[in-house]
Amino acid sequence: MNKTVNINLANILFHIDEKAFNKLQRYLESIKRSFSGTAGSDEIIADIEARIAELFQEKMENDRQVITLKEVDEVINIMGQPEDYMVDEDIFEDEPRRSSEPRSKVKKLYRDIDNKYIGGVCAGLEHYLGLDVIWIRLIFIVFAIFTGFGFIAYILLWILVPEAATTSQKLDMRGEPVNISNIERKVKEGFDDVADKVKSVDYEKVGNKVKSSGKTFFDALGDVIMFLFKVFGKFIGILLIIIGAATLIGLFVGFFTVGILDIVHIPGIDFYDMVNSTSAPVWLVSLLCFFAVGIPFFFLLYLGLKILVNNLKSIGNIAKFSLLGLWLLAIIGLSVLGIQQVSAHAFSGTTTVKEDLYFPDGLDTLRISLMASDLYENQENVGINGMTITYNEEGDKLLFDNDVRFDIKKSQDTLAHIRIRKDADGSSFESAKDRATKIDYAYSVEANTLLLDNFYTTDAKNKVRDQEVRVTVFVPSNSVVQFDESAKRHIGRVTRYDKDIYRSNIVDYQWLMQDNGILKCLDCPEDLGEEDDEDENGRIIINEEGVDIDIKDDGESFKMKIDEDGVEIKTNENN
Repeated sequence: MNKTVNINLANILFHIDEKAFNKLQRYLESIKRSFSGTAGSDEIIADIEARIAELFQEKMENDRQVITLKEVDEVINIMGQPEDYMVDEDIFEDEPRRSSEPRSKVKKLYRDIDNKYIGGVCAGLEHYLGLDVIWIRLIFIVFAIFTGFGFIAYILLWILVPEAATTSQKLDMRGEPVNISNIERKVKEGFDDVADKVKSVDYEKVGNKVKSSGKTFFDALGDVIMFLFKVFGKFIGILLIIIGAATLIGLFVGFFTVGILDIVHIPGIDFYDMVNSTSAPVWLVSLLCFFAVGIPFFFLLYLGLKILVNNLKSIGNIAKFSLLGLWLLAIIGLSVLGIQQVSAHAFSGTTTVKEDLYFPDGLDTLRISLMASDLYENQENVGINGMTITYNEEGDKLLFDNDVRFDIKKSQDTLAHIRIRKDADGSSFESAKDRATKIDYAYSVEANTLLLDNFYTTDAKNKVRDQEVRVTVFVPSNSVVQFDESAKRHIGRVTRYDKDIYRSNIVDYQWLMQDNGILKCLDCPEDLGEEDDEDENGRIIINEEGVDIDIKDDGESFKMKIDEDGVEIKTNENN
């Protein structure tokens, strides 16, 4: 068991093994002794400590990791020993300096503020690309003049690329190893530059410049631009926090609300059962949605906090990868459930029943009426695809729909017939057909009246699978058909009649089935539009029954109908 020590290196806290601490302390003391009395020694020591702290951070996997002798030895090997470098170069100017072959180092992109003209972007690119700065500046100017992209690119690089402020950053910018020798050299170069500038300075000129302005125009412009972007960045951070927090709160409340509804079986949750084709309970689907949507918005919230709070502590790699794993599991789970849900509508099945209609008193006039059950007549049409939940007299849960349509066609013999077609979807043809057979629909005959139910039901366990009931009544030729007012909204589009009126209005008149299968109006007013009326202006009708376009003489008698039967096109017989 080893003792650990907490140290502050370049304003960064590290946990270090006692033996490693002693070796690091001896190493730093030897460096200080080597540079004692040297110009800029304090800056050299500070840069060396900053570089050592940077190397330690690169080797640490988390904040609680302890630095051992291994990490210290690796850092010393990179930085080099103080005795490897000559400090007092003036004494041995004629003696060749010992040097070792520098290790190749990847350059990092920084803004060179020492050689800047505006923001140091071009000077920094000179070091990074190895291209003369004058050509880089010309490229930016050309693109700025002819496309405007050069100006935008320069501003973005000015904002996003950090400046090379420390000695270590300047060495990284040039691709030089950040060790004791190079740090010492750069610091000395800085002092030499300052000394040369002090010797050659025009004090009168500098004084006038200080009096007129402490900064250049571009420095002031840069400060203004950076301030505006910082304000804009803070605004973006606040916006991200608001969006992320509001979404998470909404998801949290929604998740627990749905969970409570599912536990206490509040009726509103029944709509989920109507469409759910999987065995997944609603709370599980809600939990998956919570993770799938909530985790990205959590990181959005975290990003906003990072923008506003500079020293915000990281949540750690363990938490990040755990959240990423939960998000992937949620996405996979929702994808599987979604595929199962979609596959429930992959096939359509149909069952058809055709029966003869017997009228005790014979059939001269057929009256058609649609009846609502006393149990369901007050049923509200609120649900999914027009289907909602109801209960029968025994208390069994049923799915109910009153979207029943019927059509009138000519019978092929002297008898009346009825055909009931039931449709439904399923994950296979067999399951779809089986679900269609489980639709309950009834009719009855009283005297000369055909009583059709205006609704159909099915057991709730059959789910909502696009169930549908379509009825066709076949009437013998020369039979009179009369519709009750209750049939007004249930007449289908296949029914054909000889008057140009809305389908729902045919209940107001009596109709005779002709040999051609078209109902002829017996008591319509004379001014009621004929289907074959030779109106010179023609007509265009677009309603719930489809599209009816009839262009007369000026258009050479063109006629087109688009409805449930398909497309019917007629032209002038002479053409």
